[in-house]
Amino acid sequence: MRRSLRLLLALGCFGLATAAAQETGYPSKPIHIVVSAAPGGVTDILARALGQRLTDTWRQQVVVENRAGANNIIAAEYVAKAVPDGHTLLLTSEGTFVTNPSVYAKLPYDPVRDFEPITALVRINHALIVGMSLPVKDLRELINLAKAKPGELSYGSFGAGSSGHLNMEMLQGMEGVKFVHLPYKGATPALTDVAAGHVTMMFVSVGSAVPQWKAGKVKILAVGSLLRLPQLPEVPTVAESGLPGYEATSWFGLFATGGTPREIVAKLNAETQRLFNDPAFREKLLAPQLFEPITSSPEQFAGFIRAEAQKWGKVARDAKLRVD
Repeated sequence: MRRSLRLLLALGCFGLATAAAQETGYPSKPIHIVVSAAPGGVTDILARALGQRLTDTWRQQVVVENRAGANNIIAAEYVAKAVPDGHTLLLTSEGTFVTNPSVYAKLPYDPVRDFEPITALVRINHALIVGMSLPVKDLRELINLAKAKPGELSYGSFGAGSSGHLNMEMLQGMEGVKFVHLPYKGATPALTDVAAGHVTMMFVSVGSAVPQWKAGKVKILAVGSLLRLPQLPEVPTVAESGLPGYEATSWFGLFATGGTPREIVAKLNAETQRLFNDPAFREKLLAPQLFEPITSSPEQFAGFIRAEAQKWGKVARDAKLRVD
């Protein structure tokens, strides 16, 4: 009974906030969704899908801007300094708020003060991929090759302190090996270089890896999920390949500039949740990309970020990752 009453009260408050946003006339001009990675990656795909939905629903143009580089810092700084009216949004991965504060000595933005969390969007599992010319067929053979050729194997990531970087740091720490890190401005260019044989390996979203794998351009040695994926039953997990408990995932979320009115954040949250809970949208975009929807209230998202920052901040410190 009490739980139902609390839910009704919360829904009532949420409805009032949304009505208030409508009274303000938001959106009153084009909305810009700033993407922290290069075109073609997960953030870009999500931003363009959300942008189209908002355009169709609110009859206001939504522009997607790719501002890749510096492990999401370029995009984050831009949005942090924008007018806090909800017309400039940030769609980014967890590194912006979870690991950057632990990795970088100085940031041009405050991860708490300068942003309003709107909602988490999706979680993805990572795949460990290598080029076709590398003479290994599983993770154990890769580790043995790395030990036989110390310092010769390289890996790409989508930025220093990114999930792709930290996932590999965990792997190196657990196996006692060392690879050469080559950070990129996004997952797509790194994936391209792995497929071309310019970089040995990388952790990348399973959704991004599968098309290259099916095309015979890369090998998937393992996936970062705790259990084998139903879509790839023949591919083992990293955990079952000799690293019990290992997990490699990423999540993505939507943010507004700090100080954006609560009613505007609530309106954005409501419309985004409607999209990500739409069965047709899930079937058409999320399922084929192996994206797991994880939308929530702004308050729940903020709490989730705090917990993730504690967990991955420790990984970054243990790996002695620091950028001055």
